[in-house]
Amino acid sequence: MGFTSHCRHSNFSHPWRTLLAHLVALHLLHLGSAQFRVVAPNDHITANVGQDVVLRCHLSPSKEVWSSDIRWFLHGTTGLVHHYQNGSDLEQMEEYKGRTELLRNGLSDGNLDLRITAVSLADSGSYICAVQDGDAYEEDMLILEVSDSFCQNEGPWKVALVVVSILLVGSAFFNIFLYRKQAAQSRKLSESFLHLPSPSNNL
Repeated sequence: MGFTSHCRHSNFSHPWRTLLAHLVALHLLHLGSAQFRVVAPNDHITANVGQDVVLRCHLSPSKEVWSSDIRWFLHGTTGLVHHYQNGSDLEQMEEYKGRTELLRNGLSDGNLDLRITAVSLADSGSYICAVQDGDAYEEDMLILEVSDSFCQNEGPWKVALVVVSILLVGSAFFNIFLYRKQAAQSRKLSESFLHLPSPSNNL
């Protein structure tokens, strides 16, 4: 009886040991696939219209991403600002064609930096940097704010323009006043000479 009981206990525990081993393996696989985070060190970037900007993102801890799927897109849109996969740049939104570049010299160190040239006001928004590496997917977001420096200085320029206009108008009226005054003085002098007695009347 004791021997039979021992055999039954052994057979009963074997499936549980197998299941436990599978669960541990799955857990380790999950940990191995999520060993990095995407980090945007500066979550708010400002630029002026016409400037080139670099949106910076990197993996933490760093690892090479040459064979990863890297995507930059605008929050709330379905189009891609830039799409890199296995060494190739893929399709992107029409508005960004020819204006974006993934800085590949940093891919070996886990850098995902994206350069956008000649930014416009329409480029303002929340950008998401996403990385797919095997079964792992991570992303982070940063904000790009593009402003027009001319519009920013529009207030002072308007004040300066008004002041200059007032000075020019005032100067014109002052010159007209001087001209009329000089003309009046010239007329008085002319009239004075006309009323002088002639020399023959004294003889």
